[in-house]
Amino acid sequence: MDKGKVYLVGAGPGDPKLITVRGLECIGRSDAIVYDRLASPRLLKHAKPGAERIYVGKLPDRHTMNQEEINRLLVDLALQGKTVTRLKGGDPTIFGRVGEEAELLQEHGVEFEIVPGISSAIAVPAYAGIPVTHRDLASSLSIITGHESPEKLDLSIHWDKVTNATGTLVFLMGVAKIGYISEQLIKHGKPPETPVALVRWGTRVEQRTLTGTLADIERKVKEADFKPPAVIVVGDVVRQREKLMWYEKKPLFGTRVLVTRARAQASELAGRIDDLGGEPVEFPVIETREPAGDEAQRRIGLALESAEDYEWLMFTSINGVDYFFRWLARLGVDIRRFHKARICAVGPATAEALASRGLRVDVLPAAYRAEGMLDAVKDAVRPGSRALLPRGDLARATLPAELRRYGVEPVEIDVYETVMADSDDSDVLELLEKGAVHVVTFTSSSTVVNLLERLRKLGVKQPAALLEGADIACIGPVTAQTAREAGLNVTVMPADATIDGLIAAIAARRAGG
Repeated sequence: MDKGKVYLVGAGPGDPKLITVRGLECIGRSDAIVYDRLASPRLLKHAKPGAERIYVGKLPDRHTMNQEEINRLLVDLALQGKTVTRLKGGDPTIFGRVGEEAELLQEHGVEFEIVPGISSAIAVPAYAGIPVTHRDLASSLSIITGHESPEKLDLSIHWDKVTNATGTLVFLMGVAKIGYISEQLIKHGKPPETPVALVRWGTRVEQRTLTGTLADIERKVKEADFKPPAVIVVGDVVRQREKLMWYEKKPLFGTRVLVTRARAQASELAGRIDDLGGEPVEFPVIETREPAGDEAQRRIGLALESAEDYEWLMFTSINGVDYFFRWLARLGVDIRRFHKARICAVGPATAEALASRGLRVDVLPAAYRAEGMLDAVKDAVRPGSRALLPRGDLARATLPAELRRYGVEPVEIDVYETVMADSDDSDVLELLEKGAVHVVTFTSSSTVVNLLERLRKLGVKQPAALLEGADIACIGPVTAQTAREAGLNVTVMPADATIDGLIAAIAARRAGG
């Protein structure tokens, strides 16, 4: 059997977007991912289907695997012919023990590659508004490990040389020893008033920053019960935080948002959350697909054969647009055959989906739901006319029922169906149980129903109770009504039933507005 290859990859400081392009490539091509707690679990979503995921994370009080076992694991996986990514927080060459792992791989003739990552030593201070160098304040930098006993620190650190060797000192993993570190720096010449910052879980939604001086930082750490992991910055550059703090000012900073909509559409909402400083947790509970069976195709085909007879095309979702055009292509129906039809779209996003295909919307309602569509067309529809409604199988009956009242013949075709998605549950359930999800978003009634059902299947007897600690954000009144009927307390609902409106409403809620 041919030997595999091991990529020793720096995952960056925590924000999954700070991994390198090369790092993502390695994850995507690997048969096994070996990762620790400092690497964002969101990076695992880039693994190929079937890739083995092995957690070897270390906590201050326990180790899942010791370093020797991890070294051996990498060798064993490679000797099985597997391509392996060893995913390490920050940069693997900065206190990442990559040398030990690489040495054993070399001894066994296993090919390896070291992929640098963005070190927490520079990224975490940057996210706290602290540049580690500054033309007027610090032109040099020292990176020092603080994760040792005082005796070991004294053996590994020459305090008399380090203290004033560079303008900025960065200690990694030194929260528990902050008192001893401060004492030694003062003892060897640092003024007691030297600024200090501790940044916990930097670049993540849990980021917290504590500032002080060498003289008082130990007391402040104890008073705040400030826990590791954290990066310690010592030097005048800490004062820059007052002017340069940026990440913590974002509207959704500190907010973890559960995104339940279909995977194909989740990226837009997740991207907006990320841009505003929040952390999106994508957990699609619905999927859309073409209806199965010959009967469904026959009904769609019959409806499209009468393209010239329709005076209205009414689209109630982006999915309806997407799947409608898929069926046109599959059945060979020319869109120009609908030349008599006026087009009504439920909202601007649906109108944009049509515009991207060269179709302008004639009617756009003020309220983005079925009732709004009826209000918008009621004076324009003609009794005896026909309207084609390309929709999903779970669409409400309101629109076709009301069209009949106006003498319009609605022709409904289920161009897609909505089913429960199959995705990894473990991380999301753990976050919910810890109360670490701050907002749960619902963009349709089916996302409400399916999320609660998924939680029941995971053994949660009262799923609505599990969500009590989070804000429940619904895109519109119909979705909100479904949520309330399911026992959820809806706290966020935008005036406009759009993704932009939903994001703005969430930001206002988190700001206390």
